[in-house]
Amino acid sequence: MQPKQRRRVVVTGIGLVSPLGIGIEENWSNLIQGKSGIAPITHFDTTAFATKIAGEVKNFHGEDFVSKKELRKMDLFLQYGLAACHLAMDDSGLEITPELSERVGVITGCGLGGLNTIEHYHKVLLESGPKKISPFFIPMLIGNMAPGLMSIYHHAKGPNLSVQTACAAGTHAFGLAFHMVRDGVADAMITGGVEATITPVCVAGFNAMRALSTRNEEPERASRPFDKDRDGFILAEGAAILILEELHMALQRGAKIYAEAIGFGLSADAFHMTAPATNGEGAAQCMRMALEDAGVEPHDVDYINAHGTSTDLNDKLETQAIKTVFGDHARKLAVSSTKSMTGHLLGAAGGLEAGYTALAMAREMIPPTINYETPDPECDLDYVPNQSRKAVIRVALSNSFGFGGTNGTLVFRKYP
Repeated sequence: MQPKQRRRVVVTGIGLVSPLGIGIEENWSNLIQGKSGIAPITHFDTTAFATKIAGEVKNFHGEDFVSKKELRKMDLFLQYGLAACHLAMDDSGLEITPELSERVGVITGCGLGGLNTIEHYHKVLLESGPKKISPFFIPMLIGNMAPGLMSIYHHAKGPNLSVQTACAAGTHAFGLAFHMVRDGVADAMITGGVEATITPVCVAGFNAMRALSTRNEEPERASRPFDKDRDGFILAEGAAILILEELHMALQRGAKIYAEAIGFGLSADAFHMTAPATNGEGAAQCMRMALEDAGVEPHDVDYINAHGTSTDLNDKLETQAIKTVFGDHARKLAVSSTKSMTGHLLGAAGGLEAGYTALAMAREMIPPTINYETPDPECDLDYVPNQSRKAVIRVALSNSFGFGGTNGTLVFRKYP
């Protein structure tokens, strides 16, 4: 049997709900201006918490996207996800007709699901008993309800999956969706990541691990990837959904194209529950696999949207991994972390950063790593410090790494 011919896959729609804004233009404007979306937490009283800051979504009104009746059945992560999906579909102009519906699927990534709902109804259970639990409790919290609702609202009857791989989930979801279109399983896919876990238990849990920044007096300066004085990541929330289409279909309907998706790699560190593998070996393997899948050489790459969490180990070992894969070319690469502005959206991070990477390629502007003030001798690449940079990006990577040692890398090419 002859192997199927690989089809070309392009990004035709982007929907963003993030700490930098709602929609493409608000996100992009703040991103290239180097503005921070980090601020004091308003979702709950942080008096007893070591960390009091986060990347919350501002000015979000769920009723702008979903009826008030339906909103009562949805955890916040589902609301963000549907909003981002509606925005992406509107941006793409893709109409899922009855004839097309079985050829369009949905795959999204989510790290923790409806943690808000779990915490709320656990309190209800303890205070008022089991009869006060909502019949919508389970549907409100399960991660796969995000792609489920997106398929219901947009009549996408093709492959439908939710990926739960911690901070790599959005990237893994995109990669799987990309392969499905490339391999002919679907003609278009709705994909990305969703997350809303700025809750007491989540912040307390990450504080117990000493993973979060405690630079509470300077929230906008707290996320500082690759800077010597970084002291932990900033928890954030939101959703990012992208529309992937087979190139011929996109061209036939006159769709605008942001970038071409050309490669996906994934690997395991097989090392530690939370710490990256020594010398960034797992991350290096993942990037190599993605480049091989894309059929490009390391010297073809111009830009990497780094995982860049602002934690000591991640930033140091991701830098080492880039040097391992790219050799001398690593010094010529632009490497930036948009988490310096958004914070870390956990399972939604990969979707958001894929969207930012596609926009950077289309608009020929590299977003900066803000708050880069004190160089770290162990992080010595070009991190596009503090100011965005005009540049034609021929090939770009987007990295995501998660607890459990799970890694994901996407490769994009400028279109045309």
